[in-house]
Amino acid sequence: MEIDFKNIKVIGFDADDTLWVNETYFREAEKEFAKLLSKYETPNKIDQELFKKEIGNLPLYGYGVKAFVLSMVESALELSNHGVSTKTIEAILNIGKDMLNKPVDLLEGVEMVLKTLSKKYRLILATKGDLLDQERKLEKSGLNDYFHHIEVLSDKKEANYSKLLKHLEIKPSEFLMVGNSLKSDVLPLINIGAHAIHVPFHTTWAHEQVTEDEKNGKAYKTLNALTDILNLLN
Repeated sequence: MEIDFKNIKVIGFDADDTLWVNETYFREAEKEFAKLLSKYETPNKIDQELFKKEIGNLPLYGYGVKAFVLSMVESALELSNHGVSTKTIEAILNIGKDMLNKPVDLLEGVEMVLKTLSKKYRLILATKGDLLDQERKLEKSGLNDYFHHIEVLSDKKEANYSKLLKHLEIKPSEFLMVGNSLKSDVLPLINIGAHAIHVPFHTTWAHEQVTEDEKNGKAYKTLNALTDILNLLN
């Protein structure tokens, strides 16, 4: 299906796992968490219970490392029947601090793509998660100057994007979103008449996965690498 990008004025980029590595650190943290609680449950059971806790806490805590840490603490208390030691709770908090202090590892070609596209389009960073953490990562990345501004959304659903486009004072047909998550960065945009480009990352959080039925009939591009976007837009 041929997609026309000629009316695009603003391009939104997802941050985590689109511009820099993120989900890999969560997988590593989950393994560390499972080790800490290994005397109470199997790694598989610990993973399942932590995921359920994260999803249940989304309306209250939202997304990001801090929300993840709170869910780990709650899961540790429940899995241990409140027998977990203060030393283990401290170790869980340290997992979170280590995640927040991770270096920002840019994905291949990111700066070249932003540098090229910023000459022709207004670029924004449209992400979800903790504001302080995302601002910190953007500062560490050295990419700040390429973006008109940063939008940290509480969620990435149709209503969130519609509100963003109203704020940007553009039509849906003038907006393009680029990201690694079909659920968050692609399908909601298509549903409101905007454009989207999917650049998969090798690891996807279970909550972000979609079914084949959800993808069917949706007009979006999937690229092997972010650099391929230059062939479409330049």
